[in-house]
Amino acid sequence: MPRIYLDHASSMPVDNRVLEFAKPYLSSSHGNPSSLHSVGLEAKRAMEDARTKIADLIHAENESTIIFTGSATEANNLAVRGIGLRNIAQGKEVVVSAIEHMSVLNPMKELQKNGFSFTTVPVDSTGIVDLKKLETTLTKNTVLTSVMYANNEIGTIEPIRQISTIVHEKGMYLHVDAVAAAGRIPIDVQKDGIDLLTLSSNDLYGPQGAGALYVKPGVKLQSVLLGGGQERGLRSGTENVFAIAGMGEAARIAQQEMQQESSRLIPIRDKLIKEILKIDQSYLTGHPTQRLPHHASFRFSYIEGESILLNMDMYDIQVSTGSACSSKTLEPSHVLLAIGLKHEQAHGSMVLTLGRSTTMDDVQPVSKATYETVQRLRKLSPMSQEWRK
Repeated sequence: MPRIYLDHASSMPVDNRVLEFAKPYLSSSHGNPSSLHSVGLEAKRAMEDARTKIADLIHAENESTIIFTGSATEANNLAVRGIGLRNIAQGKEVVVSAIEHMSVLNPMKELQKNGFSFTTVPVDSTGIVDLKKLETTLTKNTVLTSVMYANNEIGTIEPIRQISTIVHEKGMYLHVDAVAAAGRIPIDVQKDGIDLLTLSSNDLYGPQGAGALYVKPGVKLQSVLLGGGQERGLRSGTENVFAIAGMGEAARIAQQEMQQESSRLIPIRDKLIKEILKIDQSYLTGHPTQRLPHHASFRFSYIEGESILLNMDMYDIQVSTGSACSSKTLEPSHVLLAIGLKHEQAHGSMVLTLGRSTTMDDVQPVSKATYETVQRLRKLSPMSQEWRK
């Protein structure tokens, strides 16, 4: 059986069109963008072209709002720590949803060492942020609130415009991690009322090694990586021109093909959900309808997620899990705990994220492999044997 790759939220293959576009920046166009000679200026033009394409994808005011980083994790750190430290005189409170990525949660915890208070806002059982709790949590001292556009683990899309209204009525700045959403659903930072927004190259079918942070005009940040002053002094270090050029081209293709690709994937996603939920003691995680078009996530009683992943890989089907093995800790996913699952329930998750290679023909073999995997593991599970008694 040919490989079926369903872990696009973890890493996307570089689109061949992107690779062909960016390949010259590994060979002939190898200049440093800070150099003033012709080869350096060629690299500089490639970066500015990419900046424009990414600004267009998210409907930013102009290309100067885009700051390139080495990853989405770095962009999240720049947003959180940069806003907190730069605006410390205005307030020392930061607020975050309970299901944010660790690259947002940990920098906020780090700010506590500088005297900041750090508050998490709960979500409901589908992963939607509690807007009433958010409203009562924010104060005039809240310098930054961070809520992701959509969650990479359960696929739930947040009501960003409503969140933005609350944040700007009560606090100061809104940061949105859009890594999981960008290229899959339309994003308009101006209409959405977003002050800072994080993007990832590899999550747009671009090369690894590049990320970007949108910074709304007028928003002030403090640099967290000091050096030669590249990227408006906010992110020093020689830029990865190959990855940045590729990210720009990937953003252009995503914008052009997003609507058609999402419409193609939704029926495949829904068919997978329908077939897999036929398995006894299986449950959908995340919002049933307000979810990413390429995302299907489940939990299965009495078995472990890492065992599901490894067994599915024996069928040459690559999936993800929100349980211990994927997070490299002994704890279950904080996202699954936040939506109200018990520890033993949160351990049995499987996440399928579809991509450009996914077709309706994949539904039957994936559903069959999932059924066989769950049955096999339950036969070996002490929890399942106890339940059957």
